[in-house]
Amino acid sequence: MRAAATPKSLSAELVVRIAALDLGSNSFHLLVVEARLDGSFVTLAREREMLRLGDIVARTGAIGEEATERAIEVIRRFRSIYEAQRADEVVALGTAALREATDGVRFVDRVQDETGVKIQVVDGVREAELIFTAVRSSVLIDPGPALAADLGGGSLELMVGDRSGLSLAASLRLGVGRLTAELVRSDPPSAADMYRLRERIREELAPVLDEALEAKPRMLIGSSGTFVSIARMAATARDGTVPTVMNQLSVSADDIAVIAKRVYACTAAERARLPGADAKRAELLPAGLAVLEELMSATSLSELTVSEWALREGIVLDVIGGHDRAELEEDPRALRRSSVLSLCRRSNWRQRHARHVASLAVALFDGTAALHGLGLDSRELLELSGLLHDIGEHVSRSGHDRHTAYLIENGGLRGFSPTEVQKLTVLGRYHVRGTPKPSFDPFGALDQSDRSEVLTLTALLRIADALDASHSSIVERVSLQVVPAPPGSDAAPGSVELVVEAHGDAELELWTVRRKQELFERVFASTLELRLLRLGRARYDPDRAWAAGLG
Repeated sequence: MRAAATPKSLSAELVVRIAALDLGSNSFHLLVVEARLDGSFVTLAREREMLRLGDIVARTGAIGEEATERAIEVIRRFRSIYEAQRADEVVALGTAALREATDGVRFVDRVQDETGVKIQVVDGVREAELIFTAVRSSVLIDPGPALAADLGGGSLELMVGDRSGLSLAASLRLGVGRLTAELVRSDPPSAADMYRLRERIREELAPVLDEALEAKPRMLIGSSGTFVSIARMAATARDGTVPTVMNQLSVSADDIAVIAKRVYACTAAERARLPGADAKRAELLPAGLAVLEELMSATSLSELTVSEWALREGIVLDVIGGHDRAELEEDPRALRRSSVLSLCRRSNWRQRHARHVASLAVALFDGTAALHGLGLDSRELLELSGLLHDIGEHVSRSGHDRHTAYLIENGGLRGFSPTEVQKLTVLGRYHVRGTPKPSFDPFGALDQSDRSEVLTLTALLRIADALDASHSSIVERVSLQVVPAPPGSDAAPGSVELVVEAHGDAELELWTVRRKQELFERVFASTLELRLLRLGRARYDPDRAWAAGLG
């Protein structure tokens, strides 16, 4: 077993198994992944143990014998897990608590002697760099730049940057464990406790925020457990249900104010029972909320967007040797396509068919633009759903639409809001047959406007899929002509003529369209008429069309 910064040789297709140990001031985390050089990876194992070393160091200045023993036991367990997963590369990083403890050096040496795990203790700026590597590979920074904040037990890392990199990285002694141990003396916190918290936070934040605000950040992104827990509670209070997808979930300052009022009035035991709360973080919530409210107030950023990726994912990306290819693209939204294509590859997709369906779906969208009035965001979702629509065949050809929905919902897609993941899930589930119903949870969670949009996209995707029923790319292109209803016949629908230009025999495709056109006609309140134009014998080259602008 070796601990290395970068694998010696990796091709884009070759995989390496990486174990990342994030030994934080609140929690110790283990992430074991199977990774490719393009930045994509599959999680093999994930573990967390909350040790609260930051609290101990804040109170006593040292980790101490008892906490050291517990930490060593956790690291031994982590090692047994990553060895069982046959990790090729192991990186263990220690953060604020280990940096500041008077016995931090002794702790690191003892861990290596007793477990064989070599810990690298990094400074706050390096920690911030790794965190931002993960954040910009997880969340779509649009508009940029973004102010990213990672709240741990011992420190708060603040970063300003966009897809091209960091312009500011700073580490402040504002961890929730530290603040709670030093300043909170009552349960629930008293007015004096809250005054001390806010004064400390403002004092520490002021000089860094002065510099950060010069970059005019337009987004606030929060990562790590306390901010994720706060966002989950705020979304639960707002929507009435606990969100199942957290990455790129957004909550407003008003949403946060609602739960802050409750949290400040509750004891730790009562906070642990609040909907959406992480019981293990209940004691830390007042300090965490105070930091977040001061950040939002000082920056006038009125919305928090969650990144589920943080230091451990940053370690993985650093070991791979850099960043996701999407970060090098001119378009910041390339992150989304990169994430979708990674899921497709992991699912052994039928690439030629999927890409052809995606291109046909976009053509259908453009041809019906006058009828549906949807924008570019909807067009992008339809294209990506075309790439994803058959990935469920990786599980089973039978009922693959259900399997596709499951894989999309649980595929860890990056750069998408929870609502967008729900839309893609609905498109995957209903691209073959049926009408989306509220009883299907991802559809039921959408508001009326989003339901209308996803019904329209489902109708288009279903026709696009039918136009490649043989999986032979016979249909080269399609065009549509909208024919309105005759004047004075309000009850009569108009019609949409679909002109299909195909090489050879496209009878199977036309027959399949006729079988599947009912939803299209219902959504567009129009009859669908088909016309076939036969082309020469030259076969369609899907890679040519894809390279021309669809990927």
